[in-house]
Amino acid sequence: MTDKNNSLHIDIPVVMHQVKAVFSVASLAFEKDLPAALFHMGLIVNDVADWKAKADIVAVFHTNAGHVTLDDEAYNKERNVVTGNPYKKLVTDLMERGVRVELCGATAKAYGWVNADTIAGIKVNTDAMSRLIQLVQEGFVKISES
Repeated sequence: MTDKNNSLHIDIPVVMHQVKAVFSVASLAFEKDLPAALFHMGLIVNDVADWKAKADIVAVFHTNAGHVTLDDEAYNKERNVVTGNPYKKLVTDLMERGVRVELCGATAKAYGWVNADTIAGIKVNTDAMSRLIQLVQEGFVKISES
């Protein structure tokens, strides 16, 4: 018999006490107009808050998604626009909620970006692949977003 009350029933509720996740973001896919990776990070951060769990969440932007980490001036120059970085508020909100955001150093070098080009608080790692290996070896679950 079909439930026709138009409500969603969760059949497999998930609750965790600790979350160690690293998001590998190489390019942007979208949920409507929102980058899916940022949307998914927000879901996990909200879940962690609901569970009252301990969390360590890292987002590594690289390749064709590195520009998400740029401040307004560098973003305008890189993307040939005058709007500023449309992802900046989403990124800083996640950072304020505990997500550590990183830019791949190899991507930065390839595009000629320096640390001062990034949103305040973003760290630059050696390169995304080495960093992802390191975090997985430290017990982080890798989530690949593209």
